[in-house]
Amino acid sequence: MKPILTYIQKEVAQAFQAEHIDAEFAMVSHSNRPDLCQYQSNGALAAAKKYKKAPILIAEAVAEQLSKNPMFSMVEAVKPGFINLTLSSSYLAEFLNTMAKEDNFGFEKTKEPKKVIIDYGGPNVAKPLHVGHLRSAIIGESIKRISRFVGDEVIGDVHLGDWGLPMGLIITELKKRKPELPYFQKDYKGEYPEKALFTITELEEIYPYASAYAKEHKEYREEAHTATYLLQHGDRGYLALWHHILDISIADLKQNYENLDVSFELWKKESDAQKYIPAMVEEMKEKGYAYLSEGALVVDVKEETDTKEVPPCMILKSDGATLYNTTDLATIVERMKLFSPNAIVYVVDKRQELYFEQIFRCAKKTGLVNKDTKLTFLGFGTMNGKDGKPFKTRSGGVMRLEHLIHEINEAVYKKIMENRSMSEEEARNVAKLVGLAALKYGDLSNQASKDYVFDIDRFTSFEGETGPYLLYTIVRIKSILAKYKEIEKESKEQKILSAYSQSETDLSLVLVRFHEMILAAYKENAPHKVCQYLYDLSNAFNKFYHENKIIGEEEKEKQSSWIALITLTLQILNCCISLLGIKAPDRM
Repeated sequence: MKPILTYIQKEVAQAFQAEHIDAEFAMVSHSNRPDLCQYQSNGALAAAKKYKKAPILIAEAVAEQLSKNPMFSMVEAVKPGFINLTLSSSYLAEFLNTMAKEDNFGFEKTKEPKKVIIDYGGPNVAKPLHVGHLRSAIIGESIKRISRFVGDEVIGDVHLGDWGLPMGLIITELKKRKPELPYFQKDYKGEYPEKALFTITELEEIYPYASAYAKEHKEYREEAHTATYLLQHGDRGYLALWHHILDISIADLKQNYENLDVSFELWKKESDAQKYIPAMVEEMKEKGYAYLSEGALVVDVKEETDTKEVPPCMILKSDGATLYNTTDLATIVERMKLFSPNAIVYVVDKRQELYFEQIFRCAKKTGLVNKDTKLTFLGFGTMNGKDGKPFKTRSGGVMRLEHLIHEINEAVYKKIMENRSMSEEEARNVAKLVGLAALKYGDLSNQASKDYVFDIDRFTSFEGETGPYLLYTIVRIKSILAKYKEIEKESKEQKILSAYSQSETDLSLVLVRFHEMILAAYKENAPHKVCQYLYDLSNAFNKFYHENKIIGEEEKEKQSSWIALITLTLQILNCCISLLGIKAPDRM
């Protein structure tokens, strides 16, 4: 199935052509006056100039053609040249029944699937996830799920920071605290321990301490630089230590991402790209792209159309050292060699836009990617507190992500226990699902590029545009269907019939928007469009529910149609929350 607008537009196009007017004028959109009609075409206004005819005359002629079409229950030409359209209830019901029978509700997978790598995560080894990692993780996960639903082959890469000065600082501080460890013995020839002799808790305390200490102590900082150099040049002990740091860090990160219901197909690291750097640099030199500027090796990436200064992309510093630029370009080389993707999407803080513009231009100019490889920077805004500043703990520090999740789960748990309708254990389990929905919907419902205010009271509310409200709607439908199953012991095939009321029609109209919503969310990398659709669908269902006694309906044919309608509603709600990385409980 195609989006319903496609079918409507096809009929309108035929009507325009029947009046000898080009089909390009037969564009159809959702009505901006739903009190008057469901869809509208403004093509007669545009066609009037070309055909030297009053727009209302064109609209009336096309409307006359369309009035014979059983797809529509109402077609009306309105001055100065609008064509108002309302679908027949029978056509709407037929469309919904087809959706209900088809896989993925009849959504047609792309005929030209792309291989896409999404870079979303970017945590540093030996450092805990904090609130700054939230947006990248959940936006990237949702885009991955939407793209897969459409039919693309999508690979998510966490892209760990594991190779720079932070590693040198950790090694230096560990050596200071535990000089007896074999990693630091120069003449040590034996096997290193199989398991790390330190914990993730120790590492998470060590890095901020070492970083702060290095800023005040030059000798310590130089020692950390030396440790970084030795690690990157194959020191046996430091490499063994680095592997242990990686192992316990990745295990901890996986657990934290699992709590967010976020997963990665690749756990690639900055260090993985290092082996590609020498050949990449040499090729840039040989082809004349890279040149020396004040001792540093750079590539010009400015373009004639630039309205602001775009600095050269630095490849090597004057002392020959690599930079983030070097590693990120080498990572592109690695991705092209290993996966040959059609596109790479970076989900990163929007403040890094200029940096990635340089990287993308350099990659294109120097031929690191194919000409048709699409490189996309998806910059996200900041999660702020109620004071409008970046979200902090009460003490003013950066909040750990696990603490944020715990805080929002506790807020939901307290609300659930106010009703005392379930055991404490069940309430805890439900609070995890509802808390995650509150957190994710609160974030994803905003356009990714915009800043937003984290408001725990609003996000955990069971009313309004919130995750808990969506889940409560799903639980309500589950409850109705369970009661209906108890009454109707025999399983019967349900079919959606022509709508009996306006609220039923309104619900149907939101349901048939599913296909176009998915396409828009996919093309624009926009999870917030899924969020808006979920809210619209929940509102439409709840209005229908409050106006109709579904279980109490005595007319069985009508009741059966309603059950079919809300079953489809439930399935689409569940599909959409899954695209956001949200799950619903059975009761709340």
